[in-house]
Amino acid sequence: MTATRANQKSIFQLASRHEPKGDQPQAIDGICKALAAGDRHHVLLGVTGSGKTFTMANVMARYNRPTLVMAPNKTLAAQLFSELRELFPHNAVEYFISYYDYYQPEAYVPSTDTYIAKDSAINEDIDKMRHNATMALFERPDVIIVASVSCIYGLGSPSSYAKLVVELAKGQRMDRDDLLRALIDVQYSRNDANFSRGNFRVRGDTVDVLPANQRDEAIRVEFFGPEIDRLTLIDALTGKSIREVDHLSIYPNSHYVTDRRDTRQIVKEILKDLGERLREFRARGQLVEYQRLEQRTMHDIEMFEHLGFCPGIENYSRYLNGNPPGAPPPTLLDYFPKDFLTIIDESHITVPQLNGMFRGDRARKQVLVDHGFRLPSALDNRPLNFDEFLGRVHQVVYVSATPSAFEMQASGGHYSEQIIRPTGLVDPQIEIKPAKDQVDVLFGEIKKTVAAGGRVLITTLTKKMAEDLAQFYADAGIKVRYLHADIESLERIELLRDLRRGDYDVLIGINLLREGLDLPEVQLVAVMDADKEGFLRSRSSLIQIVGRAARNADGRVIFFADRITQSIKECLDETNRRREKQVAYNKEHNISPKTILKAIPEDLRVIYGLQKEDAPLVGAAAKSRMDEAQFKNVQQLEKEITKKTREMRKAAAELDFEKAAGLRDEVAHLRDLLLRAGEAPDAIGTGS
Repeated sequence: MTATRANQKSIFQLASRHEPKGDQPQAIDGICKALAAGDRHHVLLGVTGSGKTFTMANVMARYNRPTLVMAPNKTLAAQLFSELRELFPHNAVEYFISYYDYYQPEAYVPSTDTYIAKDSAINEDIDKMRHNATMALFERPDVIIVASVSCIYGLGSPSSYAKLVVELAKGQRMDRDDLLRALIDVQYSRNDANFSRGNFRVRGDTVDVLPANQRDEAIRVEFFGPEIDRLTLIDALTGKSIREVDHLSIYPNSHYVTDRRDTRQIVKEILKDLGERLREFRARGQLVEYQRLEQRTMHDIEMFEHLGFCPGIENYSRYLNGNPPGAPPPTLLDYFPKDFLTIIDESHITVPQLNGMFRGDRARKQVLVDHGFRLPSALDNRPLNFDEFLGRVHQVVYVSATPSAFEMQASGGHYSEQIIRPTGLVDPQIEIKPAKDQVDVLFGEIKKTVAAGGRVLITTLTKKMAEDLAQFYADAGIKVRYLHADIESLERIELLRDLRRGDYDVLIGINLLREGLDLPEVQLVAVMDADKEGFLRSRSSLIQIVGRAARNADGRVIFFADRITQSIKECLDETNRRREKQVAYNKEHNISPKTILKAIPEDLRVIYGLQKEDAPLVGAAAKSRMDEAQFKNVQQLEKEITKKTREMRKAAAELDFEKAAGLRDEVAHLRDLLLRAGEAPDAIGTGS
């Protein structure tokens, strides 16, 4: 941080009634001093529950630069996004994760001659949020983007993306047809019947556009001859005017866009590489591969020439970006200014992910190229390798309770430690119990914990054991759920939220209960088969698991083990070291440990506009159940559902999650009533 920047007024407005406490002030000072000294790498060794997010928020406010916060998975990214939104309500806090609800990559299995076509389902709301993120980086300096590791995958060139932004201003000389051509060039589609995101409609001299980053707020452009007479923001559903504006920008509907004037040159380069590749196949006698590649590539070229787009266009991104073969693709990192700050949360698992993504992607695509399914250019549609990633980040802060050797070496052994918690909480005591009767012994511990009003986390070694254990305890009358990788991302978030809310008392998982989960209601964490050495029972994993009980004053941990492994010993030693320091600090400052009090965040399904099937009636719907007798017929009920759904989406877009959740529950109840009305027509108006 330069002296000039240090003297500037911060563009980030941290909104919190809390002041840094415990180890937070010295950690904040240590990190800021390292950044000011120009250190490229620094480590925050912070124990669970010590307020690492609040510490980093203070660092962001002081450092005063756009910031990328990386999380190892979507669950933790969602948690960080919610927390930073609350801490920086006046700044642009955005969310950038993979926009696929389902993704099956293109692949080929030579041993069985099996081709697997790419299959995916794109979540439109997440795609909208991705566009919001890149737009914010073009328009504002006060940007914080919370991202998963998908941010190192290839994205369209920021220069092409910015060059094709359609700028409009009141009084601007522009013909209506020129605007339509400009919208088509940036991959908007005309659809006068179905007005949805990424489309526009035309009514005489009026053009309505629903931008890529919007769901409910559209743009109305009114022409008077060859001039823009009025620019208005309107409700996309009703067409009602919201407000007039003097100027605005319409960003491309895809990050993979190119100037139409470059199309001929792009096609020429593709054909040149195609010809070279076909000659190689012919020389080797690979006629099947020859025919396959020629047919597939010529089909893509034809679509690209006519539409400026084709399925799988990302495999031609090298030509679109003008990069030479082997060059790293543009990614989200290239949309940031050069001196942005990067914070890697739970770095001990995020860094290995960053390091390994390139090799896995390369191996799959090399098979496709070798067998004529793709041109070699497909290999350049890839994530960054780790060295390329490090070359694109300016300064990095690694945040972890258990930083790995790489983070410590990269920082030159310099780190800031945050062991003392502002709440006075100390690391939980660890009990060692025999593994022989672990299921029965744990049952008794669960009963005691639930009776005291606490929640329980159990970690197992396998998915089958998690499911079987959940079934066993459920049959015994315990309210229990299990959590593993086969459960989709949004459902995982909801399961954790429901645990905190008390919908059930016990959650069983494998490797998903370790890092970063903020569950202050948890009083007991149980580790089954703790003495089975390996990744799931390593020193780092055990310390992270123990941390799940560190947010509750009554938190405790049980290791079921028949022997003390090296990992268990190191975990015990580190936990005892921290406890000694924490207890001494509390005694010196006369602090009594207090359980963390934290509001339960709203379900991200509200943000995404998704509705869980068979959703229980909670919130507003549970408190005041709709009067069914007010609806005289099905038409009235359908009209009310439409109205409430529109209100729900508006509240979610305004980030009023509490209101959106209540409306969501009302909609769920109304849909249930509509379903019963279909089964029994007399149900409406009878209160049945």
